[in-house]
Amino acid sequence: MEERLAEHAAAESPPPPPTPPKDGPGGPSGTGGGPSAGEPAIWSRNFKFYFVGRSAGLLSWAMLPVAVAAGLLIDGYGLETAGYSMAFLVAPFAGLVLFGGVLADRFTARRMMILADLANLVAHVLLALLFIHGIDHLWQLYSLLVVAGTANALFQPGAASTVPLVSRDVQGANGILRTSEAITGLGGPALAGTLVGFGSTGWVMVISAVAYGTSAICLFVLKLGVVPAPPAGESMWHNLAVGWREFWSRSWLWGVIVIWMFYAVLAWGPQLSLAAGVIVPEHGARAFGLVNAALGAGTIIGGLLAIRYKPERPLAAGAVAMMAYPLYPLGIVLGWPVWMLIAAQIAVGTGIGIWGVMWSTSVQTQVPGEMLNRIHAYEVAGSVGMYPIGSALAGPAVGLFSTKTVLMVGVVVSFLTASALLMARPIRNLRRVPDRL
Repeated sequence: MEERLAEHAAAESPPPPPTPPKDGPGGPSGTGGGPSAGEPAIWSRNFKFYFVGRSAGLLSWAMLPVAVAAGLLIDGYGLETAGYSMAFLVAPFAGLVLFGGVLADRFTARRMMILADLANLVAHVLLALLFIHGIDHLWQLYSLLVVAGTANALFQPGAASTVPLVSRDVQGANGILRTSEAITGLGGPALAGTLVGFGSTGWVMVISAVAYGTSAICLFVLKLGVVPAPPAGESMWHNLAVGWREFWSRSWLWGVIVIWMFYAVLAWGPQLSLAAGVIVPEHGARAFGLVNAALGAGTIIGGLLAIRYKPERPLAAGAVAMMAYPLYPLGIVLGWPVWMLIAAQIAVGTGIGIWGVMWSTSVQTQVPGEMLNRIHAYEVAGSVGMYPIGSALAGPAVGLFSTKTVLMVGVVVSFLTASALLMARPIRNLRRVPDRL
């Protein structure tokens, strides 16, 4: 209903002044050009370059937290310093991603992504020198981590909005990218930990710098379609307000984010630290590592399944897949053996992988291309931004209640999350946009 009202209002309002087209994202609902019909549905020339560049960037981002934290501890710094480092890395991302969406719409997603890659390249070269020659002042490390976090805030909105421009089969492309994200999420920390163990924290940063350079080159050679830029003369705050109106006019979109906010605070955010507090003392750190690796393996399975599985109502199908999520925290509460926890995590990862592809594809194909960067930024800020709150509240909640009680709250909330997604009519009934032929 709200979508129809918004369309009616738009139809009666005067058209905006003409603006020059710019290369950027555009899907079936947008005005941007996508890949030509003569190219493969997924593995077009553009998608091959985008896949290589995106995978390189994901590998670097996965390595950075492990390399910095482990490198600091090996160099004799305490956990407090490592914690501050992560805060300087994550806080700029959470605080600036909204502006990244506006800037991507103003200057094109590709330009912002290339700029972000180049900033990350410089930051990682300097981080390499810092770790190789020794950290004289911690503010130098913190400043470079702020640059890295800011660069990723500039990059993230365009990362999703570019997908409809490089592949006609948007869901299949998202399935491949989700699989790549899971693989790099597994391999990046392992590679970083191994290199740091050999005293090579600086070389981790060198590898990351090369990866960001590769990403920038791959993005530079893309040949993208065009979408109209925001009207000239509008302020950044006005662009944010327009993006918010577009976001709020789609009840299925904000409905998912509101539900996800409760899930992030009460279930997703606390789970990692609580699971570690139970599994590591009882089964050891190796078992905990295997359990988390199983989550990544399940996500790969989910991503691969979602390449071909194309339901008519994607968010409803994704919500059904998310019904697997309570299995893992429930298994911890019930004291399942490690092999059962691993099996549960594979199921959970598969559900998360399917949901992630269905959600990303829905946003990228239902939202006009000229608004996609800003709306994706609101999406990230509203969902991922709540995770640190849930993580921070885990300790106090355990102090007031108990670990098992907080985990059981997560079990109930994650089940209610999937149920709420299915019960909300705009979410449940959202139809899939056909692939471009």
